[in-house]
Amino acid sequence: MSSQKWFITGASGGLGLALTEAVLAAGHRVIAAVRRVDALRALKQKHPDLLEVEALDVTDREQVQAVVARHADVDVVVNNAGGAVIGAMEEMSEAEIAQQFALNLLAPIQLTRAFLPALRARKHGVLIYISSMGGRACFPSGSMYHAAKFGLEGFAESVSQEIAEFGIKTIIIEPGSIKTDFVANIRWTQELADYQVGVVGQLRQQIKAVGDDQASGDPVKMAEAIYAISQMPQPPLRTVLGGDAYAVLEAGYAQSLANLKAQKALAESVMLAGKAGFNPQ
Repeated sequence: MSSQKWFITGASGGLGLALTEAVLAAGHRVIAAVRRVDALRALKQKHPDLLEVEALDVTDREQVQAVVARHADVDVVVNNAGGAVIGAMEEMSEAEIAQQFALNLLAPIQLTRAFLPALRARKHGVLIYISSMGGRACFPSGSMYHAAKFGLEGFAESVSQEIAEFGIKTIIIEPGSIKTDFVANIRWTQELADYQVGVVGQLRQQIKAVGDDQASGDPVKMAEAIYAISQMPQPPLRTVLGGDAYAVLEAGYAQSLANLKAQKALAESVMLAGKAGFNPQ
C-alpha cells in the first residue's frame, strides 16, 4: 500500500487523536491541525518523521488558507474539529450562534474549498466529514449544533456528486456517544427560568449526570473503522458508528418513511396535469 498524507483537524484529543494514532500506526504521514500544539508533543516525539503539527484555528479563514497552501499534496482531509453549545434556542447568545456555525459548518466548507483544487488536479483524494447522529436526528437543547451538522451533511452530499468524476471520494461519519471528555467540553447556555424544567432542563440534567458514564463509543475502535472505510475503493457516503446512533437513526428513518407514505395522495393531488416535475437523479 502506498503512503498517504493525511490532514486531520481537532487532532489533539478524543476521536481526532485516536484517528491520528491509527493513521500513524499504518505508516502514513499526518498533518495534525490543532489549537494547542503542546498537546501533541509526546506523539510528535514518538513519530518524528511521520507527524507534523500545525497550529490552526479552523474558524480563521486566513489561517486555513495559509496552512493548506503548505500542504497542497494532502491525500486525505479529515474535518473532525467540532463542538456543541447546549441549551434552549432562546438562551443562545448571538456569539454562541455564530460560533456553532463557524466551527461546525463554515470551517469544513472553507477547508474543502481550500484543498479541492489540488485534489481535483491530481484526480484522487478522500474528504472525510465527522458529523454526528445529530446530523440526521434532533434533540431538544441542541438546535444550533443540529442546524450546523444538518447543513454539513447537505453540503458534503451535494459536493460529493460534483467531485466524484474527478476520482475524489466523500465520506460522512455519524458517530453516537464517544467515551471521551464529552461533558467537560460542552459549552452551556445561560439558563432562562422557563427552561430550567421541562424537556430542556431534563436533558441538561441527564447529560450532566450520566453523559460521560453512559457514553458507549470506543474512540480507538471508531478510529480503526474510519481508517478502514477510507481505504475502501468505493466507500459508502454515510457510515453510522455506535449502537446508540444506529438505534436513533433507524427509528427516525422508519417514522419519517411512514409519515412520507401517508402523504403520497396529498402530494400528488396538487400537481399540474401532464407535468412530471423536477427530479435530476
